[in-house]
Amino acid sequence: MQDNLQQFNEFRESIQYSTPVKKKKRFGVWVNIVLFILTCCTTVMAGVFWLGKDPYELTNLHLGLTYAFLVILFLTFHEFGHYFAAKYHKIDVTLPFYIPMPGLLNPFGTMGAVIKIRDPIKTKKALFDIGIAGPIAGFVVAVGSLVYGLLTLPSIDYLYSIHPEYVINGIPPVSGLTFANTLIYSILKNILPLPHNAYIPPMNEIYHYPFLCAGWFGLFVTSLNLMPIGQLDGGHITYALLGKHHKIVAWIFFGLLIVMSAIGVLNYLELTNLQDLGSPMWVIWVVLLFFLVKIEHPPFYDPQQLGIGRKLLGAFEFIMFICSFTPAPVKDF
Repeated sequence: MQDNLQQFNEFRESIQYSTPVKKKKRFGVWVNIVLFILTCCTTVMAGVFWLGKDPYELTNLHLGLTYAFLVILFLTFHEFGHYFAAKYHKIDVTLPFYIPMPGLLNPFGTMGAVIKIRDPIKTKKALFDIGIAGPIAGFVVAVGSLVYGLLTLPSIDYLYSIHPEYVINGIPPVSGLTFANTLIYSILKNILPLPHNAYIPPMNEIYHYPFLCAGWFGLFVTSLNLMPIGQLDGGHITYALLGKHHKIVAWIFFGLLIVMSAIGVLNYLELTNLQDLGSPMWVIWVVLLFFLVKIEHPPFYDPQQLGIGRKLLGAFEFIMFICSFTPAPVKDF
């Protein structure tokens, strides 16, 4: 009786999410094309910037093409993973909207890309497939970029060509803008057969290497999307796997984000020195998640449980998250 009552309550709550609404006027494909072109431009400029050159000098723009191609490739695989999964389940969905971002606001040149799902998702299978297809596709590109970057690492002379001042000291400094190490990057650089004269750059110099920089960015975006909260990809996956119990995971992780935010703020104020355990950037994410994304996933009624294959993919999603996530993604000290 109690189970029936719970199912009825979930069904009643889900009506507001599963009832089709009048569709708004659609954007023309030209919007997607214009945003794509603009994002190509801003990521090319970002690639030039990461190489220590002036991105506003036209003769330097070719230097940013490799980085831009890799970032666009990652975003495209990620979003079309969602797109084709939605099409497989016969759910209406838009083409990706790429989000350009000038370097003054974001040194990576983009805030990612999004697609808009026009139809309500009514089954756990569809929700799971759409949620996980994007991160898996993007993860493959990000890891592939890191692998190729490590297998083709140049000697330290490459870094000296960007920072000639390092020649005097012999080794690069360990301060400045620093990308956090990730589990998957640590594993790759220790197991791959690197060139005999390769120089593995410290994390405060990794952004000078387009394949490593784009791969790191892909892992970072993947980890953000896989957070098990609200209507992020990780939230979709967690709800499809756990149903109403997803709330427990969502609120626990949100609590951890608050802790990492507090540590980051205290680090910034020089009241603590726990640089690897938090970042002030999580303050922004806490606000966005609480007020816009929401912590709990919108409920809908579907009594069917996922099969063993999708549950195994769910376990792989957790591994992807652990390999990609870091409490302090970017540090500057």
